[in-house]
Amino acid sequence: MTLTPLPAPQALDSYFLEARGRILELAAVLDRIGRGAGSVDADPRLQKLRQALEVLHDQSGGRAERIQKIFSREYDPNWEKPKPR
Repeated sequence: MTLTPLPAPQALDSYFLEARGRILELAAVLDRIGRGAGSVDADPRLQKLRQALEVLHDQSGGRAERIQKIFSREYDPNWEKPKPR
């Protein structure tokens, strides 16, 4: 089965308010961090947020996958395998 993407105008109509809300929420989080005492500029979590924001500006596509990789841990073949319950 092949999925057909929504036409761009329909996708914008469908998701604009949701995207707007999420961007406002992120802006509020960044404002709270900025108003706080102390510095977190060296914190790798903040660096990942900034890197993800840069990916959002890139128009080349695949943004969701690239952002997911920013927040994912590198594969470790020595990870403990889950044990059945």
